[in-house]
Amino acid sequence: MIKYIAPIALLTISNIFMTFAWYGHLRFRNTALITVIIVSWGIAFFEYCFQVPANRIGYEVYNAAQLKVIQEVITLVVFSGFSVMYLKEQFKWNYLVGFVFLILAAYFIFKKW
Repeated sequence: MIKYIAPIALLTISNIFMTFAWYGHLRFRNTALITVIIVSWGIAFFEYCFQVPANRIGYEVYNAAQLKVIQEVITLVVFSGFSVMYLKEQFKWNYLVGFVFLILAAYFIFKKW
């Protein structure tokens, strides 16, 4: 069971780092661009430290398409929380509709036909 959960946990941690690397600087618009690029690259290093093992371990139990769909669903869940809690943006109804379509995508990717 751990071999199914470990990649998901690692991808979740990876996506938290990735979201801060890609979007965290938006709260610091007065900071020089080169500074936020360097800081973002530093954060992205840790993202890769979790993402690469997640895919390596995950590929033993999931195929590449399944790993990608898992990663995308995690990314949107993490980003939604980030945008509401950190960036103080509003969560809109159309975001929820998009999530429903992603859940359907995951269903079709994981369904044994």
